[in-house]
Amino acid sequence: MPEDSVKASLLLRVIAKLLDFIVIAAAAETIPRVGYFAGIVYLLIGDGLFNGSSLGKKLVRLRVVSLSTGNASTFRDSIVRNAAFAVALLLYKVPIAGWFFAAVILALEFLLMLGNKDGMRLGDDLANTKVIEGEGG
Repeated sequence: MPEDSVKASLLLRVIAKLLDFIVIAAAAETIPRVGYFAGIVYLLIGDGLFNGSSLGKKLVRLRVVSLSTGNASTFRDSIVRNAAFAVALLLYKVPIAGWFFAAVILALEFLLMLGNKDGMRLGDDLANTKVIEGEGG
């Protein structure tokens, strides 16, 4: 990983994820039936786009890098690191119980990210990735 890489701030990461959820919500609302699933696919592969950045991360100038290679995250890395969010989004369709489990997953990921000195959440640990500031080359 580049020596000058700076750990992404919690605020920027939250803003980036909110922007991504807006993209997902827009897809779900504008494309009947398949938009919801297109949103889930975007959520899963988003961090493999744009040199390791989802659209939300690209807009706030963040990117995901592999800790083992220092390169931008791949589609595989993105799927592994975002699987918990995809499960939360799938469960969200189940009234009450699904909403509860989705909230628990989101809260757990946030708390793990908040409590880790490198800002890594469970998805980052599983995929061996880290979110850094900067767009990279």
